[in-house]
Amino acid sequence: MKAIYDLPAPAKLNLFLHVTGRRPDGYHLLQSVFMLIDWCDTLHVERRGDGEISREDLISPLPADDLVVRAARALQAYGGVTQGAHIGVAKRVPAQAGMGGGSSDAATCLLALNRLWELDLPLATLEDIGLRLGADVPFFLRGRNAWVEGIGEQITPIVLAPGRFVVVKPDAGIDTRLIFAAPDLQRATPAAIISGFAAHCRVQAERQAGARPEVDQGFGSIFGRNDLQPVAQRLCPAVGAAIDWLDRQHVGQGARMTGSGSSVFTALPPNAGRIELAQAPEGWQVRECSNLAVHPLVGWAA
Repeated sequence: MKAIYDLPAPAKLNLFLHVTGRRPDGYHLLQSVFMLIDWCDTLHVERRGDGEISREDLISPLPADDLVVRAARALQAYGGVTQGAHIGVAKRVPAQAGMGGGSSDAATCLLALNRLWELDLPLATLEDIGLRLGADVPFFLRGRNAWVEGIGEQITPIVLAPGRFVVVKPDAGIDTRLIFAAPDLQRATPAAIISGFAAHCRVQAERQAGARPEVDQGFGSIFGRNDLQPVAQRLCPAVGAAIDWLDRQHVGQGARMTGSGSSVFTALPPNAGRIELAQAPEGWQVRECSNLAVHPLVGWAA
């Protein structure tokens, strides 16, 4: 095998995000549900015989030492690989969006090079490498929607009903470090329990099966909030503007920010038909997305 083309790297949405505490080393403790969506980057990976790692930006320019390059070098060093790789990246998921685009690219790169270089490393080893690159990388490596806790390393797979979402990325981005350093960040949200979320998922499953559940409010009713959102809106007014714009479209309910922003999203009601959206401000990206049951590359590492 000399090359692998058209490798998807899907983004994610945080259905909620709670900050439940802070470790002595300064890392924040989180609870969230990560959901894969069909807004994807695409990677093309070719083997090089000279040991060099190179990258080609096929759509938009990326930083020279981005997570894809760092992932390739980390795997190369771990496996003692003498081969190199040329990686083409078609970047569609916006940066500084809270959608995990860079982490997803890194995960797809690790999975692809593990095959291309014939390393056959187990998933657990790839996760250890990925966690050193970013807290979200192990989630994308596992490839299933998940209840996530700790600093992102405690991952429990969950099953979500199919859903549709409108995602809006304003032109401005946010530095995650500034949000977590803010003195007014909520850091003591009481911990939720996964059984409460599982009950909501059962309601979703009943709806999909044609039943009329006792409670039927859709994804827009998922409990909780994004604790990072108030600080993000203060640091980046475009977040609040995007939420207001999306709420005015009357296509969903309870627009909120995903991750550390600046993207926001709303869930469309069950069985919603074709939607019409007003013209978004110049420079904004607006996309209707569906969630994914699993990552397209799930199972690529045992």
